[in-house]
Amino acid sequence: MKEKLFLIILFVTVFVSCYKEKPKAVAKEKFPVTEIKSVNYNQLKPLLEKQNDTIYVVNFWATWCAPCVKELPYFEKLGAAYSDKKVKVLLVSLDFPKQVEKKLIPFINENKIQSEVVLLDDVNEDIWIQAIDKTWSGAIPATLIYHKNKRKFYEQTFDYQILENELIQFLNP
Repeated sequence: MKEKLFLIILFVTVFVSCYKEKPKAVAKEKFPVTEIKSVNYNQLKPLLEKQNDTIYVVNFWATWCAPCVKELPYFEKLGAAYSDKKVKVLLVSLDFPKQVEKKLIPFINENKIQSEVVLLDDVNEDIWIQAIDKTWSGAIPATLIYHKNKRKFYEQTFDYQILENELIQFLNP
């Protein structure tokens, strides 16, 4: 009897020690963000002119702009809701470069911003504002939605429903 018990214990011990737990799928978290890509207008321009099957929603904003901050969750929600429909949100920060470490990066981390964020660091505002859209006064928030050759520029604040309605015009031409 002792021999049987010993064999059972030995078998269980060997079995348990050989069992490897499968690694659990871990959601990719991009937090904490530690750096933000800084671009000038010439580096940003290709991101505003892509010719593929994706619809791009490009929001110009800053952490110091209260209406911008208020509408950011709508862009995040839109990006998540339409990610399977080839919609990409790009958040172009117009924060001051010296504020990136103290304001922009902490803001992105605290608000768990999932969309791509780039910092536009280009002092030639008169050139790039007009290049992005001739009607743009330079005020933010401002948004560009484009898909191939169709473009629409908005110098306004959005709520989610209005933003989604504008996107739907690109989804259902």
